[in-house]
Amino acid sequence: MTVLVVGASGSTGSKLVEQLLLKEYKVRVIVRSPEKLPESWKKNSNLQIIAASILGLSDEEMKKHSQGCLAIVSCLGHNLTWKGIYGQPRKLVTEATRRLCDAIKANKPEKPVKYILMNTTGNRNRDLNEPISFAQRIVIGLLRLILPPHVDNEKAADYLRTQVGQNNQFIKWAAVRPDGLIDKNEVTDFEIHASPTRSAIFNPGKTSRINVGHFMADLISDANLWNKWKGQMPVIYNKSSLIEKNKEA
Repeated sequence: MTVLVVGASGSTGSKLVEQLLLKEYKVRVIVRSPEKLPESWKKNSNLQIIAASILGLSDEEMKKHSQGCLAIVSCLGHNLTWKGIYGQPRKLVTEATRRLCDAIKANKPEKPVKYILMNTTGNRNRDLNEPISFAQRIVIGLLRLILPPHVDNEKAADYLRTQVGQNNQFIKWAAVRPDGLIDKNEVTDFEIHASPTRSAIFNPGKTSRINVGHFMADLISDANLWNKWKGQMPVIYNKSSLIEKNKEA
């Protein structure tokens, strides 16, 4: 059983890869700079490293690397530099999602492939018409104008919702929405909700990257968990964030 991870060299993607290897999956990663990967990965027989830029791959190469995968996970994001935020490609996450989904459909797998997208609580699930305050609506509108990565995150999730949809015979999907990401060395208690329980702008919670990786790995391995959240945009918070929220209330 093989899982393809794009964005595997990032802070969250690397945590996902580690969780998948712990579950003894065969993992295929596409990274631009394989020399930056941990030495333990390079020695792991269950890990295949493909040195490439995801959008630099041809359609045939994308199809080849997607073939035989039971799941594809995108942990892609924009570097927090001027070039990363305002340079090209501005639609990295959206274009990668579109092309990977096209590759899945071209392969015509016997069973639907799970496509898991790492997203953000700053993006609403419009299938649920999630309410937000007027002030937050104004701030989100400004983010769309000044931060291209925010628009990219929105459009990537919208592609899954509106173009792949709920009834695609080759692709089933979930978009995982963490809140403010932090680093932890170990998996801790966390909770999953269908929609945000606090304002992503004015009262954000915390989500450790390792918890995100752990949850996404469980979505792949646990059929019941997958059936609960497929076609949705689950929100993940560290449990301590929820405790803090309750204390404030």
